[in-house]
Amino acid sequence: MAATAVRYLRSVGAPTAAGAGRVDAMPRPSLRAVGEDERLPLDPAEFRRVLGHFASGVTVVTAYDPADPEGPAGFACQSFASLSLDPPLVAFMVARTSTTWPRIARAGVFCVNILGEDQGALCRGFAVSGADKFAGVAHSPAPVTGSPRLASVPAWIDCRVQAVHTGGDHLIVVGRVEALGSADGADATGPLLFHRGAFGRFSA
Repeated sequence: MAATAVRYLRSVGAPTAAGAGRVDAMPRPSLRAVGEDERLPLDPAEFRRVLGHFASGVTVVTAYDPADPEGPAGFACQSFASLSLDPPLVAFMVARTSTTWPRIARAGVFCVNILGEDQGALCRGFAVSGADKFAGVAHSPAPVTGSPRLASVPAWIDCRVQAVHTGGDHLIVVGRVEALGSADGADATGPLLFHRGAFGRFSA
């Protein structure tokens, strides 16, 4: 629920009041999850290279807090998964240094927009920092939370924040699904995939 997100914001010293104004990303929480003597001798570049062999889908996570003077918030996210059927839960992972996450946390709700194979440019637009990501992007309110549901996405999942857990230099955000939907028939497209640093598409 929203209280979970508020507790997280308070734990990192971020403002939680509706009139607090613009989010200040500094000071950022420490990214040190383990002691130096606990670290494996892994090269970060090699870690990314090897894990890049795992193909993932691509989503845009969005939220809207009417009290946020910056308007809707959103970011591109590959680390997304279904978590539970009963109750219906999903999860996504976000960097603890993200400047968008505190805005989503304050809203206490979000919509996961699953991107189609022709929406690479849309993903890139939401992957940048410091720009108006919604400029020229058609969207409508998701039916329960009002989070932005992007036009022409193959599927969307409307959620409330259920829990937030620390996972090293990322946060694991669990959402309870309130509504969802997908395109059918002629309107359905294949998924946008990300593999070894590049976009791709599924071919049966």
